Amino acid sequence: MQNKKLITIIGSLCLISSVITFVVILFLNANTDIESDIQLYKKTVKEKYHNFAPPIPETMTFCGEKVPLEYAAIRESLDRELTIIMYQHSQTFLILKKTTRFFPQIEPILKQNNVPSDLKYLCVAESALSNVASPAKAEGFWQFIANTAKKYGLETGEEYDERYDLAKATAAAAKYLSTLNKQFQSWTLACAAFNCGENGLTKRLSEQDINNYWHLSLNNETARYVFRILAYKLVIENPQQYGFYIRLKDCYYPVKTTQIQIDSSVSNFNPICKQLDITYKDFRHFNPQLRQNKLTNKDKKPYVFYIPDKRDLRWINLLPHTATGNAFLK
Repeated sequence: MQNKKLITIIGSLCLISSVITFVVILFLNANTDIESDIQLYKKTVKEKYHNFAPPIPETMTFCGEKVPLEYAAIRESLDRELTIIMYQHSQTFLILKKTTRFFPQIEPILKQNNVPSDLKYLCVAESALSNVASPAKAEGFWQFIANTAKKYGLETGEEYDERYDLAKATAAAAKYLSTLNKQFQSWTLACAAFNCGENGLTKRLSEQDINNYWHLSLNNETARYVFRILAYKLVIENPQQYGFYIRLKDCYYPVKTTQIQIDSSVSNFNPICKQLDITYKDFRHFNPQLRQNKLTNKDKKPYVFYIPDKRDLRWINLLPHTATGNAFLK
């Protein structure tokens, strides 16, 4: 009897031991699988996911002026803005697509006003090539505040605001930057003054007894401002160098327009749009300077509006012959 009990106890212990062993094996195998999954994931991330530091050129110029990249602080400041722009993918992709539409409109106006073509990158830094309004009430592609806009011939009314007319705003910006360059004898300082105002910049130059942007202590926004412009220049002129591959047929292109003038008050633009055979939505899109669906014009001033060629409203009609196939923006 005692032998039977002993055998039963031993059998129970063996069963318990087997169960424990099985559970331990399962646990160890599970841990091994988890550890294996972690290692596999880490390996995959390392092999497949890559980020690179943006290449900094050994030399570069802006508006014909040498950028002193031999100084560590200047090189690092440029690297900071380049890194942000390079990894701000969606915004940078959209800007690159817009350059093919808006640079052909901006560049001739800058040339007509005898200012460097590089200043178009200031427009990119200001607004990302969009008609936007800042919290400080700077508006349009070139982000003019009302007082400066009026000083350079732009109307800034509640119903009609020429800061949103790209051609007129670009001409005004060119004149303003030319004036600043004459005052400060430097395009980089002119750009800084465009950002912080000529009075503020004059004060800083006088306080620090210095005559260049690169070694001037400024508020954070203006201190970064020219470097942001430089970074956009590098990326836009060399998109593939910074990881952006965009097919020419995916870019945006200019729409041909004709100008009309209206020299009377308009209580509602819808009937005029119907007469012009254009939707009100398209009319407003091509005339962002019109801020309301009316125009008070007691003095019978001739106001300019742009009417798109209806054929160009179809995407396929906008593509230049060079934009066929899979050719990339270079």
